[in-house]
Amino acid sequence: MSKPRETGEQDLFRSRLDQIINMKQAIDRPVLEERFGAVYSDGPGMPPLPTRLMAGLAILKHTFNLSDEVLCERWVENP
Repeated sequence: MSKPRETGEQDLFRSRLDQIINMKQAIDRPVLEERFGAVYSDGPGMPPLPTRLMAGLAILKHTFNLSDEVLCERWVENP
């Protein structure tokens, strides 16, 4: 069986990641930490978690329309 020939053409229904996002744009982490810090706080019995983790979980929850319980179950199963 011969290998498929590469024509350089893109799959009609797939975009490459570098065509979707701006790879040269840096993430301003201090600004994110300041803004998320207003929402996520620590206190007695609530140890602080990394901002990156909290932002990632919020994105997953919103993207897949998950409840807190389902999000936690998925995270424990496959971090």
